Amino acid sequence: MNSPAPKIRPAIRLLDEAAINRIAAGEVVERPASAVKELVENALDAGARRISVDYAAGGKVLIRVTDDGCGMGPDDLPLAVARHATSKIDGSDLLNIRSFGFRGEALASLGAVGRLAITSRVRGEEGHRLVVEGGRMGAVVPASAAPGTVIELRDLFYATPARLKFLRSDRAEAMAIAEVVRRLAMAEPLVGFTLTEVAEGEPARVILRLDPENGDFFDALQRRLTRVLGAEFTANALRVDVERDGLHLSGYAALPTYSRGTSVQQFLFVNGRPVQDRLLYGALKVAYLDVLSRDRFPAAVLNLSCDPERVDVNVHPAKSEVRFREPEAARSLIITGLRMVLAQGATRASSTVATATVEALRPEAPRVYQMDLASRPSYGALSAAFQAQAPGFAEAPSARVEPVAETPVDHPLGAARAQLHENYIIAQTATGIVIVDQHAAHERLVYERLKAQRDASGIPTQALLIPEILELSAADHARLLAFADDLAGLGLVLEPFGGQAIAVREVPAILGQASAKALLADVLDELTDQGEAPSLKAKMDAILSRMACHGSIRSGRQMRAEEMNALLREMEATPLSGQCNHGRPTYVELKLSDIERLFGRT
Repeated sequence: MNSPAPKIRPAIRLLDEAAINRIAAGEVVERPASAVKELVENALDAGARRISVDYAAGGKVLIRVTDDGCGMGPDDLPLAVARHATSKIDGSDLLNIRSFGFRGEALASLGAVGRLAITSRVRGEEGHRLVVEGGRMGAVVPASAAPGTVIELRDLFYATPARLKFLRSDRAEAMAIAEVVRRLAMAEPLVGFTLTEVAEGEPARVILRLDPENGDFFDALQRRLTRVLGAEFTANALRVDVERDGLHLSGYAALPTYSRGTSVQQFLFVNGRPVQDRLLYGALKVAYLDVLSRDRFPAAVLNLSCDPERVDVNVHPAKSEVRFREPEAARSLIITGLRMVLAQGATRASSTVATATVEALRPEAPRVYQMDLASRPSYGALSAAFQAQAPGFAEAPSARVEPVAETPVDHPLGAARAQLHENYIIAQTATGIVIVDQHAAHERLVYERLKAQRDASGIPTQALLIPEILELSAADHARLLAFADDLAGLGLVLEPFGGQAIAVREVPAILGQASAKALLADVLDELTDQGEAPSLKAKMDAILSRMACHGSIRSGRQMRAEEMNALLREMEATPLSGQCNHGRPTYVELKLSDIERLFGRT
């Protein structure tokens, strides 16, 4: 047997500077939003009071950041694009970091993978310009410029085309850029931010405009959060200002009754730096543990500040992760501090709850549509009243359910015999009983029907004679308009109505008299939480799931026997009807043998 040929020993070689920069860029710049984050943070470190961000094609074609900071001189420009050259630290103490940037990698990385141009001017001096393309640096030349710096990045990843394949759609990348700017704007309320989408041959579209706030920091932060998150958040948020053992927690935390269906309104900062830290998010959840159900999430904007030497921000090139020297002290302050604040506001309910209660008690005027709801196609075997009024059925006086005697019990879910607490249907089967949660069950039925309608000929809509006008935050307004065409395919027709207002013109017919405001709130939560779903269909399915809740039979609605039996038959004919859209069971079945064991009859 011949012995294997010896392997050739690979030679060890030094990579050239361009290759090193391209490799480093993969850690620092994952997508256009990463580049925006690095450039805006540099502008903040330069003392800017106003920062403008322009982008095209989701940042793939153009990213331009303009600031009115201190600027750079001609000798500074070549150093600014050199790796590990920085004005933020001197290298003697990597823990005493008091700026956003400090690694000296961002501009070198951007110049290695794109076409980078820096134009800068120090007040009282002449302006200069430097261009770097694919790691190749040009000469510094005089240029006309306002005081401050303009950094223009074109054709991101043109030097590493393989990276382009991993980027998401232009819309998804644009949404990520907007999220980065909003987070930094929340951290710096005294700085003005403008975010603009530009496209060749089209007028520029301002996505976000936030003027610098003035006055007391908390007042400024509250005004900034009103602009970014909406007035409902700040109207239902408690001021947080607690300090212990050199740690200071500040910001705003929402009342428990203003909880959200996802974690989309949780924004955490450490020394003003936006972070994604499991320890901090876990502490926030624990702080609300006794006042929120498990499927609800608190809303909060919180900054934990401390001596820089007590937290290590040099964990990852993206600087979104941190490590505390005393993690338990940070965790304890968040939990105890928030619980104390929540206890002070314990007797206060959110305005959203009060509004909903008043609306529920007030006699509701009938909503006028261009089509007669009663003329809609029949919904399976449900009765006419069941079809026409869901989910807003007229309340009937409490009465004993009279079951339909001829209904056979040999159906899988049996025959309805009673309704308990206006929410649970008791059905008799051939071998036992079934207890059905009417709301959860109907939610699944509505969801499956919406999907079937969409995949067949489209979801029938009902047009409002009087469109419902809703004022939104800038972020929510932009997000809804970005998906307006897709939502129209789901039967929810929206259009801009000036400023930050949205006009709801049509809603899915199956939802009946659903509240447009509540419906849009759930749609926005889903859009924000999903980000870029595996596919557009998956994202739209998730939205349909949220919408189905608004078209379902509500708890507390008395049902006649024929309505209950119609619901049972629909469940038997509908796939996945054993659980609601959120994974909870829609019914529980008890065999006679199970019941007999309960009474010791075995």
